[in-house]
Amino acid sequence: MPPFTTVLVANRGEIARRVIRTLGRLGIRSVAVYSDADAGAPHVREADVAVRIGPAAASASYLDIDAVIAAARESGAEAVHPGYGFLSENAEFARACAEAGIVFIGPGERALEVMGDKIRAKEHVTGHGVPTVPGFSAIGMTDAEIAEAAAETGYPLLVKPSAGGGGKGMQVVRSAADLSDALSTARRVAAAAFGDDSLLLERLIERPRHIEVQVLADAHGGVIHLGERECTLQRRHQKVIEEAPSPVVDAATRERLGAAACSAAASVDYVGAGTVEFLVAGDRPDEFFFIEMNTRLQVEHPVTELVTGIDLVEQQLRVAAGEPLALAQADVRLDGHAIEARVYAESPERGFLPATGEVLVWRPAEDVRTDAAVESGSVVTSDYDPMIAKVIAHGADREHALRRLDEALARTVLLGVDSNIGFLRELLADDDVRTARMDTGLIDRMPPFTASEPSALALGAAVAMSQNPHQPDGRRPAASPLWLAPSGWRAGASAATRTVAVETEHDVVLVAAPDAGPAVSAGSRLRGAMPLGNALADGDATAAVDADGWTWVHADGATHRVRPLTRRDAMAKRLAARDRDAAATDPELRAPMPGAVAAVHVTDGTTVAAGDRIVTIEAMKMEHPVVAPHAGTVRLDVAVGDQVRRDQVLAHVSTAEPDTRS
Repeated sequence: MPPFTTVLVANRGEIARRVIRTLGRLGIRSVAVYSDADAGAPHVREADVAVRIGPAAASASYLDIDAVIAAARESGAEAVHPGYGFLSENAEFARACAEAGIVFIGPGERALEVMGDKIRAKEHVTGHGVPTVPGFSAIGMTDAEIAEAAAETGYPLLVKPSAGGGGKGMQVVRSAADLSDALSTARRVAAAAFGDDSLLLERLIERPRHIEVQVLADAHGGVIHLGERECTLQRRHQKVIEEAPSPVVDAATRERLGAAACSAAASVDYVGAGTVEFLVAGDRPDEFFFIEMNTRLQVEHPVTELVTGIDLVEQQLRVAAGEPLALAQADVRLDGHAIEARVYAESPERGFLPATGEVLVWRPAEDVRTDAAVESGSVVTSDYDPMIAKVIAHGADREHALRRLDEALARTVLLGVDSNIGFLRELLADDDVRTARMDTGLIDRMPPFTASEPSALALGAAVAMSQNPHQPDGRRPAASPLWLAPSGWRAGASAATRTVAVETEHDVVLVAAPDAGPAVSAGSRLRGAMPLGNALADGDATAAVDADGWTWVHADGATHRVRPLTRRDAMAKRLAARDRDAAATDPELRAPMPGAVAAVHVTDGTTVAAGDRIVTIEAMKMEHPVVAPHAGTVRLDVAVGDQVRRDQVLAHVSTAEPDTRS
């Protein structure tokens, strides 16, 4: 029998769709909630009922407790599943559910309050025999007192918000000189993301591995663990690749980790699914330290589901309804290996800055599990987290799972929005990853990512030219049509190719493109999308043209964004680039990504040095400082709270000497 009749999912994106999927399998009526930005989102259509809860801003919608409770009452929901993020670890929300007579599918208030605060959690588990990392709470301390305590603890340190998780606000501090800026940034991010700027400082363990243990607990005292997950591959403290089981945890260490995790859960009378996270010393995998407990489902829970065969959402539902666990520890068996890759809307070539735009084509691989927030026609905005999908592969062993995941990523088509799929494939191919010689700093040590290869550019040029071979920009003819021709004959060139000027994200290059472009297949058309047939010699391809005239091409397991240029445009861009190289650094400071101005660090007329912070942009829960390219005088074009576009001018730094004449 289903544990509930109607359940409201207080979340969005891929986790809302994933919970709705289990609700449907169990015959439970699902209720979705949505903001104005998500009115057309897939999770809204897939639920049995959908209720609007507010405008796009998360603070006025998904984080609005009163709005979510009202939606639950309106829809007749008996229970609320919070997913992860947003209100999932909010004790006030759990209390509001209880007062409204609605079951909160999660732990009790005590567990949320104790484990929801990293400082309190660390102090609590220490008394229950769980090893912890040296550190201290900064609550109630002045910056001077924090600096003194930091010196006693020893550098390097990790500054982290006490509330919340996901790596948001964490700052690495290697010397006393960097502490002040790190504290300011961590407090600002913590206050914006969690409404609490309390900080915790811990000793930074160099080259550690991040291992976490999945636990399940019921209201009758039953607590078991489902093995561990390796979450070591991270960037900016945000997990990128996760796998189960860990390749360095043996059976004896697994038993000790599981016992410590179960002890931490039992110490707060935990109920539901939770995760206890540990740092493991890179050179001593049998030595581990408690980091925190996440009192909710984790993003990476699918890898545990694939190796255990257990639906964690179903277990959450049944435990929340008061049922005892149907599993004992001896029933848990790990079968094979599972690896998950998080697909983010971001630009690896631009330092992994968040990206936005319309998804012109989305086509996931068919033979692996993909949990996605988007589909063809979706719009990725800067309002929420940049993770838009997870691709999860299961194999007989780790090598098999790695191979299947790479093949699945190669077949995953995402056109219209920059993503990290190419980077994920490069990461999976890294020797240290394949041999499991990993630590949390591995990604930071990798060389800058570059995606475009000459063959891919040629393919993109051929696709784009097949759509409009003479006037790609749609302008009126010039004095001579040759200036609008995108290509021409070159000595030694093959008769089957022509040389084309192609614009990429960073450059203008000449490529030899196939003379016969691919034919566009018949069939349904999305706005701007053009599925291509198998007319290319090097395999299937899919292409789409966005509103700005860029051609997105997926072929040979990679996606590229190109735009063919006329001779005139190519020449103009080369001259402009030459002028920039010859001149001093550009006085215009531009937004590296779309978002909101979170802070302005100077005033009009301020004299700054090269590298000084001018403006901080916040988007998708991430901050990015914009610094002065050279010494000079600042003129601001934006203010705190302004919404800015990518490449919008934020400020000018003039190198001219001020006029001192009377």
